[in-house]
Amino acid sequence: MAGSQGSQENAMTGAQIVARILKQQGMKHIIGFPSSDLFDAAAELDIPPVIARTQRVAVNLAEGHARTTAGRDLTVVTVQYGPGAESAFGGIAQAYNDRAPILFLPTGYPRGSEAVAPNFESRRNFQHVTKWCESAMRIEDLPQLLHSAISRVRNGPPAPVLLELPVDLLAESYEPDPCVYRDVRRAQPQADAREIDEIVTTLLSAEYPVILAGQGVLNAQASLELTELAELVNVPVATTPNAKSAFPERHPFSLGTAGRARPATVDRFIERADVILALGTSLTRSYYILPIPDGKTLMQVSIDEADLGKDYPIALGVIGDCKSVLRQIIERVKQDPALQRRRAEPGHALRHEIATVRREFMDKWMPFLHSDSTPISPYRVVWEVMQALDRERSIVTHDAGNPRDQFSPFYDAATSGSYLGWGKTTQLGSSLGFALGAKLARPEATVVNIMGEAAFGMVGMDFETAVRCSLPILTIVMRNHVLGGYAASMPVASRKYRANQMSGEYAPIARALGGHGECVIDPAQLRAALLRCLATVQDGHAALLEVVTHEEGRLAGLS
Repeated sequence: MAGSQGSQENAMTGAQIVARILKQQGMKHIIGFPSSDLFDAAAELDIPPVIARTQRVAVNLAEGHARTTAGRDLTVVTVQYGPGAESAFGGIAQAYNDRAPILFLPTGYPRGSEAVAPNFESRRNFQHVTKWCESAMRIEDLPQLLHSAISRVRNGPPAPVLLELPVDLLAESYEPDPCVYRDVRRAQPQADAREIDEIVTTLLSAEYPVILAGQGVLNAQASLELTELAELVNVPVATTPNAKSAFPERHPFSLGTAGRARPATVDRFIERADVILALGTSLTRSYYILPIPDGKTLMQVSIDEADLGKDYPIALGVIGDCKSVLRQIIERVKQDPALQRRRAEPGHALRHEIATVRREFMDKWMPFLHSDSTPISPYRVVWEVMQALDRERSIVTHDAGNPRDQFSPFYDAATSGSYLGWGKTTQLGSSLGFALGAKLARPEATVVNIMGEAAFGMVGMDFETAVRCSLPILTIVMRNHVLGGYAASMPVASRKYRANQMSGEYAPIARALGGHGECVIDPAQLRAALLRCLATVQDGHAALLEVVTHEEGRLAGLS
């Protein structure tokens, strides 16, 4: 019998072995829905469960947590086998594209029945949206498999890592060797000295260099090094959508975020650039990301070798951790005073030009941001959020669609990690789970997510998760009773059958779910309502602010 492999006194179930290793490796919460043997095993070790209302939102919550902690805490999400794992697929696909370091531990069918139709086997079906996807078959292999999985979570390109745990294995008893509990540490690979020489020489010899910072800067917690380099060599910095906040957007060298909608500073300097140093970005081509024009000398630094030259031809590709490589570049620059002096000359003029372009851009859009229209302009919502929040102590995220394109160009993220951007795959509703996960990771922060009503319709019941799990976030729902922008893609169906229209009120739902909810229709009342909701959040209660807006198709950089 299985229990005979170790003494009854020291034997543990598979679930207890997993929970003990996860706690030793830094797991502070276990996220999931609806059931798993891991919930009880973790609770025995005083690790609380965070149970969402759907599997997808549970994974979104895990992504928000993992990205907010930059993978320094071990983020674990578990779901029930069969339909639970099936329903988690969308969330894992989003996390894979967002480069979120998540340990995904779905339970599995009992061994021997996993390959019997129609049973869903996670190991076979998640291979293309995880970087490692295996199943545990023997309980004595559990410790080594877990350490292998955790090592992959903490090292190399961030992405979900899957280990499927059959339910009969989790119930089996075994006495593990206590020596297997080893700390899994994060490696920080460096570049070759010749690569650093080429980066420095090319960057500092350029006439119009630009640094494009990606999420790898956030993952490596390298924002301070990035700021030091920009100031040392007088080079402006733009960020990818996923990396918004990697460089402080109030800095005089900040160009903003190079998304589909973007500030004029991005267009001006990216178009003119002769050399672009892409740090910690995959340089993915996407409808939601500004493409890089032809004719640029591109140098790319990524911890993932698969990123190098993936979508654009590059002059140099370097595999390395952003913090390590940035430190190498800074030290190399300091060794060459002549090149430093050459880059010091345009510093004042560069600051002036960025400030001028930014001011002209804001002047152009200020009538929208200050609009007194009724229904309320979504840009007025953006402006009032910017005025009401303490951006040094807040974390903000947008949802897909118009909220992203209206919010990202104008909200200047003040500190590293203060904004969760996303822009490769964009599943409606993800922002609610991201906000819950960010609040779980940083309870002291004010966390806000901005979404449209179609997005709220996807995940709205999980506002109750914020209430039940004591995760007081502020959700702002912009209600205009249409699928924003979709009439253009289905004009006949919209005209004949109102296919782009929807109805409903959302503040009453928030109140019915146990939170604070209110609706604003008058722009003059918007800031006061925001401040009331923020005060409610500070008092420890989740709040939802419904704002009745008009459909707005004009977008920065596109209109």
